[in-house]
This record gives sequence, C-alpha cells and structure tokens, in this order.
Amino acid sequence: FFVNGKEVASENGSFTLYSKNYGVGRQSISAMVYYGEGKSKRVNNSIEVFPKTEPILYTGKIINTYPHNPEAFTQGLQYVDGYIYESTGKRGKSTISKLNLKTGEVLKQTRLEDEFFGEGITILNDKLYSLTWEANKGFVYNPETLEREKEFQYNRSRQGWGLTNNGMELIKSDGSHKIWFLNAETLKETRSIEAYYNKGKIDKLNELEYINGKIYANRWITDKPIKSIIAIINPDNGVVEGIINLH
Repeated sequence: FFVNGKEVASENGSFTLYSKNYGVGRQSISAMVYYGEGKSKRVNNSIEVFPKTEPILYTGKIINTYPHNPEAFTQGLQYVDGYIYESTGKRGKSTISKLNLKTGEVLKQTRLEDEFFGEGITILNDKLYSLTWEANKGFVYNPETLEREKEFQYNRSRQGWGLTNNGMELIKSDGSHKIWFLNAETLKETRSIEAYYNKGKIDKLNELEYINGKIYANRWITDKPIKSIIAIINPDNGVVEGIINLH
C-alpha cells in the first residue's frame, strides 16, 4: 500500500491511515497486488480528510487609514521598521517600492521587466523575495537598494501569488487551496499543505501573512459559497481554524 506515493506498513492485506500524520486535504492511496507468475496490478484512489470542528468566525473594524496611491494594484505588502514595502502588479507597470507609511511617499522604487506581473513579497534575513504571477519565476533583492541579486523558479506549485515567511522558510500561495514551503537557502519547494475547513477546501488563496504561528491567507475575489475572507490556517496540517469576514 502507498499513501501519497510513499509505501506504508501493512498487515494481513490492510493498513490504517492516521490522518494526524498527513493533515487535511486529498490523500492519494494505491494498492499493489502481486499474483500468478510475477504478475501485478496497481489500483489507485483517493480520499479527502476534513477537520471535524468548525472554524471560529471573526469580524473586524478599521482602526486607522493611511494615504496610498489609488492607481497602485497592490499584490504584496510588508511593514518593516516603520516603512511599507509594496509589490504592484499589471504587466508593464509592476514595481517594488519602499514607502513612507504616514505620507505614502515613494522613497525608492524598481520596475520589473514588462513581461512580468508582480505578486507577493516578503523580507527574510535581510533579503527581499518577490514572486511573479505566471512566469514561474521569483526574484531576490537587497531591501535597502532594491537592486536585484538573483532569481529562482518554482516548478511544483502552479503560479506565484502571495508570499510570507515563518522566520526559517518562505511560504507561498499559488492561487489554489495549497500553500507551499520553500527552503530559504535553496529556494526549492520542500512541502505543501492544503487549506480545509469542516465543509471543504478554501481555494484562491492569495496574499499571506505569518502571525503568532498561524498563516493568514486572503482569499481573492468574492463569490459563493465562500466570499472574500481571510482564513487563519494551521501551518502544520492545513486546518482552517478561523475565518475573518471584513465585509
């Protein structure tokens, strides 16, 4: 027997799947049967694991506002040492900027090449990491000068959407219900989780923040049955522990 491509221990032709070892979401299961003279047959199937508890529901209120360029199509945002770092999208107009929070003044800015649609950003270990939407390519910048130092690719995830970090790894979304973890040194995707609440998956996960050990993921666009919300996700297993509705 195999779960997600890895062989598991079995006894008398059966095995037990402990969901705590795999997290929530879709788990692929395969059985390899040997018979006759060296013959074999493989059967593939899958199951979905759902959390058994409902997420806590939250609302919010605006406590302050700051000036901001209404033409900026914000894709990534981070507050560091009194400054705002912002990534904007749209091909031919994508930028990464350092802003004065209180005035909105652009202190420093760099433009992406016209073929790129800028997406999420995060700062870790004195490096600024940025994603692009459909090019499967990310960039690393000096956060003081905004000079590009290198680039990297993400080949397992679908696209580049939101980006944050947990102090050790980069954490990215790709527009689906999956969240990916990248090694901060090699910039390779090492693992992923799937965001599920007790009724199913939450897809279109976009901008991410990592706060007090949880991933906060904004869901892009409003539709039914899941409206535009912020999901609070356990990074260990993908369980959506809370939902913030800011409408």
